[in-house]
Amino acid sequence: MSTVLTARIPGSKSITNRALLLAAAADGVSLLRAPLVSEDTVAFREALAGLGVHVETVAGAGDAGGEVWKVTGAGRPPAGPGTVWCEDAGTAARFLPPFAAAGRGEFAFDGTDQLRARPLRPLAEALGRLGARARVTEPVGGLPLTLTADGLAGGELTVDASLSSQYLTGLLMAGPLMRRPLTVRGEGLVSRPYITMTQQLMRHFGAYVDEFGGAIQVLPGGYAAAELDVEPDASTASYFFAAAAVTGATVTVPGLGRSSVQGDLGFVEVLRRAGAHVEIGDHCTTVTGAPSAEGLLRGGFAVDMGDISDTFMTLAAIAPLADAPVTVHGIGHARLKESDRIAAVEENLRALGIRTASGPDRITVHPGRPTAARIACRRDHRIAMAFSVLGLRVPGITLDDPSCVGKTFPGFHAELGRLFPAHSSSNSH
Repeated sequence: MSTVLTARIPGSKSITNRALLLAAAADGVSLLRAPLVSEDTVAFREALAGLGVHVETVAGAGDAGGEVWKVTGAGRPPAGPGTVWCEDAGTAARFLPPFAAAGRGEFAFDGTDQLRARPLRPLAEALGRLGARARVTEPVGGLPLTLTADGLAGGELTVDASLSSQYLTGLLMAGPLMRRPLTVRGEGLVSRPYITMTQQLMRHFGAYVDEFGGAIQVLPGGYAAAELDVEPDASTASYFFAAAAVTGATVTVPGLGRSSVQGDLGFVEVLRRAGAHVEIGDHCTTVTGAPSAEGLLRGGFAVDMGDISDTFMTLAAIAPLADAPVTVHGIGHARLKESDRIAAVEENLRALGIRTASGPDRITVHPGRPTAARIACRRDHRIAMAFSVLGLRVPGITLDDPSCVGKTFPGFHAELGRLFPAHSSSNSH
């Protein structure tokens, strides 16, 4: 039996930033154990400070390991004026305006040029229907966003969620702070598992939220302080599971098991289709690569990754190593992330000599023999990490911006090199 490599995956960004907001809205002191400490989560934490929320790091790692963040919640939404810098964090730009709109006063939100290029109009329009005045900036309809708030009324609402599920998430988390029950429907909803995660975390912090007839209802009543152990990040784990698949190794991630609230754990089922052996236990998930005698993955399939779109790049980057074409579809909204991720993947695969075809919401990757090239990361952490995995099999792959992984996993290159020292000499430079 091969040696089992244990990957040290940091906490989930999605859980960390949702829990930060819920704890900020709660009445009392909450403790978040083993939160992700990265550019995105630190940006979210500092953005909360712009709304008057106090978060501190306290001594002691706790049972889950890592830091412990102590959040002192006021039990009510913020009062303006407030100036909020979101940096590159899309979650800050989508989650914090509804939180502020449930309060009172004037608020201004802004971020980097990269974040300014991501649309916010569906969220601003929804806040307007709930009683706030939110103004976005053209031509994108995004940041800077200015907000005049006098509480949110609640009521029935339909939100365009075809571009991002984060609009719906932000509104749901503000629901317990509204004057009346909120009943909301997400039109064209993408990345559905993130909405399920949001509801579970809201309940953990004492809110009432339920789903029926295609609508989600949230009752007023606020949040209660709570303690939370943050799971390892399933999106980040995808790179290490994929590394197992392409090298024939066995990689396990503790703390990420069948009870996980993260939909991106479903990526391992895609690897199963590609020939890997997958075990999902109560408290860990393990992937063993099973490439053919020629070192190839199993291809010849199409997969809808709309619900787990943050991992489609992981599959696409290793798809050249398959024995037949692989098609990923349902991912049109990935064009509106940190970069146009379909275009970025296609550009880099072609630079490596790989034939691709794409459409508005899909990409097909053909088998081939990738050659050395410099990867254009586009300041996108997921592009950098996905192609680093391919670099385990293709000598000479380098990144033009290796440090962009700091957005979600500053220690990524060191951890990949620790687990796969024979393969990782060049892909972090």
